[in-house]
Amino acid sequence: MPLNKVIIVGAGPTGLILGLLLAKQGIHVDILDPGATLDKQPRAAHYASPAAYELDRAGVLDDVTARGINHKKMIWRKVDTDIVAIMRLDRMPEERKRHSLVVLPLGQLGEILYEHLQRQPTVSVRWSHRVVKVGQDGDKAWVDVETGDSKKRFEADYALGCDGASSTVQRELFGSEYPGETLDAQLVATNVYYNFDCYNYTDTNFIIHPKNFYMAACITVDGLYRVTYGDTPGLTREEFIARQPMRYKEILPGNPKPGDYQITNISPYRMQRRCAPSFRMGRVVLAADAAHVCNPFGGLGLTGGIADAGSLFDALMGIHMGLSDDSILDKYSEVRRKIWSDVIDPASRENLRRPHEQEASTARENDEFFKLCVRAEADEGLAGELPMGLEVLRHDMTPILQQETGHCQC
Repeated sequence: MPLNKVIIVGAGPTGLILGLLLAKQGIHVDILDPGATLDKQPRAAHYASPAAYELDRAGVLDDVTARGINHKKMIWRKVDTDIVAIMRLDRMPEERKRHSLVVLPLGQLGEILYEHLQRQPTVSVRWSHRVVKVGQDGDKAWVDVETGDSKKRFEADYALGCDGASSTVQRELFGSEYPGETLDAQLVATNVYYNFDCYNYTDTNFIIHPKNFYMAACITVDGLYRVTYGDTPGLTREEFIARQPMRYKEILPGNPKPGDYQITNISPYRMQRRCAPSFRMGRVVLAADAAHVCNPFGGLGLTGGIADAGSLFDALMGIHMGLSDDSILDKYSEVRRKIWSDVIDPASRENLRRPHEQEASTARENDEFFKLCVRAEADEGLAGELPMGLEVLRHDMTPILQQETGHCQC
């Protein structure tokens, strides 16, 4: 039976992309978010090829590329800024370059998605709507919402939880159970204008050091950088903010003082690695951080979450078009959980280990990934393959749908 209406809880990137994809198919969508507007806090800004593919399907990639930056390289450096290894991002096969990595602050992506959503007559984005209860009754899902002094109930064919790592939808499904761990580690994300050019920084840079590791990536065309660094766990937000000038002086090239740079945002956050027991329970389905979380080094959480949106959209369209019954959502859960356990979790842990738990002086010779990067310097074929490594995060649901309808040729 065709879908009439879907509820999406959370107006982050995954919720907005999923809402846009569904609305373009004529499905009514209610997007509910507790905030008063789009989130402006510094978060991941790198959209690897699987995310670029879904942005393209949603019809926003050209706008994202026009406002963002296509990075040409990722560089790992010693503290003195000497280069350890380089991965070229501009060596992708010509036919795949449209979906090469693009960088844009998450807040600006949200603005683009919101602009496009406002053109869709079947979608409503409802701010200041805090979901407090989720349930289902046979042929519908429902959510209870608090908005100001009033309470409302919204009903739909399905309720999709895209409401982040502290997901209300996930807690409603599984209680306090969110298997995994909170790491004994702390990151502080900052957006800053600083003259990295004089130290030959470009695109994305990872500095290797057991204490003073950090990432510095140019994220806007006017030279705004995202600097994400480690700090002492267990402090308050105010203490992390107070320590920022000291940490910048310790870690950044030139040992800058506050007058040497301009910070526009700062956000401390703990790192976690968790995965929900299932991404589907009846008519309630989870995606992105509501379903799984990892540390942010390497952008796997953001790209993986957007890839979730693509797979979930395909599964819902299979139901909508009569190509599958709702068991396709169990396949969605199975596929995306396996991608998290086999790829996202181990790769994100390696991405953090690489700058944090090895000696920069010997990393080029000892780190297996760096060895590949070194080989790729003289091997154009390998250089073209390396940027495609994250394609595994995107899963084509078409073969599953073909099996459902008996048209699979395998």
